[in-house]
Amino acid sequence: MIVLIVVIVVLVLLVVWAISLYNGLVRLRNRFKNAFSQIDVQLKRRYDLIPNLVETAKGYMKHERETLEAVIAARNSAYQAAESVAGNPADAAAMHQLSQAEGTLAAGLGRLLALSESYPDLKANQNMMQLTEELTSTENKIAFARQAFNDSVTEYNIAIEQFPGSILAGMYAFHRAELMEAIEAPAERQAPKVQF
Repeated sequence: MIVLIVVIVVLVLLVVWAISLYNGLVRLRNRFKNAFSQIDVQLKRRYDLIPNLVETAKGYMKHERETLEAVIAARNSAYQAAESVAGNPADAAAMHQLSQAEGTLAAGLGRLLALSESYPDLKANQNMMQLTEELTSTENKIAFARQAFNDSVTEYNIAIEQFPGSILAGMYAFHRAELMEAIEAPAERQAPKVQF
């Protein structure tokens, strides 16, 4: 009789432990999904700012039509990629596509802002200055949100890869999530050359 009670108690403890472990994995998965939604909010804000920025610059930069169109095309591509990831932030292929689209958009915005320096009237335009400031602020918020997302993803990935979480993760289809990395042009990753 005592052996049966001990066996029942051990089984109950194992079930409670497994439920607790499973709920912990669900909590971590939902945390990184929420962290992505914070990125998504800031990305949408940036996507809304870009057409206004291009429209303001359009009047001054008549000869830079190609750059303006490239920025809008990159914005649209990034927007679609973000929508795809928002549906499932754990999708590695969609996350990679978003990172690439964001890299292309960042490069296009960089060219646009660099070209705007060549137009003193545009640079002095109050609307352009305000949009540039809002864009810079949004970029900073995106960077902070990306860091929080990557921290959440790392914590989740560790939990599903460590024993005994890996057993439950495999049984209940908890898949590894992809970090959101900033894609930069290869030249940006190289150390600058300094000559005196």
